[in-house]
Amino acid sequence: MQHLFTVVGRLSTHEAILVIAVLLALAIGRAIGRYQSRPIQNRGEAILSRDVKTKFHPPDYHLLNHITLRLKDGATTQIDHILVSRFGVFVIETKDYQGWIFAGFKDRYWTQVLYRAKFRFQNPVHQNHKHVCAVRDLLEFLEPDVIHSVVVFVGDAAFKTEVPHGVFTLAEFIGHVESLALEVMSVNRVQFCIGRLEAMRLAITEATDVEHVLKLRRRHGNND
Repeated sequence: MQHLFTVVGRLSTHEAILVIAVLLALAIGRAIGRYQSRPIQNRGEAILSRDVKTKFHPPDYHLLNHITLRLKDGATTQIDHILVSRFGVFVIETKDYQGWIFAGFKDRYWTQVLYRAKFRFQNPVHQNHKHVCAVRDLLEFLEPDVIHSVVVFVGDAAFKTEVPHGVFTLAEFIGHVESLALEVMSVNRVQFCIGRLEAMRLAITEATDVEHVLKLRRRHGNND
């Protein structure tokens, strides 16, 4: 770095400005490249991705993260994870919550109680239904019951009502997948599913996320 400053100091003002501009452009381009090549995950999604990949390995299992698909009506839908395996396809909505959870399978909203504060959030089972439909449309060659909706709570939240069907802690979900013994597709079919999903997913960029959120706000006033 000191050598660089010495070289720049020997240049004319105009030449020095050009050199500094080129170096800044290279640094910014490198930073943008690192950002665009890194999946956009929150803490809960990162924990699930790490633990699932530790337990389940190719060629029998393959985990895709942060998948954005374009729907037939032009809207987009974002899916936290899709686990494709010989034992089924799991469309996963991840929630990283603390406190108490009050939930009903058919309720539009669930409630989180954290100390004395209450917060409502969209029913993630309903939220994930559109994700599952999008994956079923894309993998239309599979029987619909091969593709499963899964909601995984990664944090320390405790349910104070009956846990709705399809909702797991991370440990429960991993145990559930480990317990499956019925093969529903071959390794070749697993690879075909992965190829279809990878070909149709939108690039992981900030622009993709912004487009998705804006469309949801225009249509629903919330996001998924």
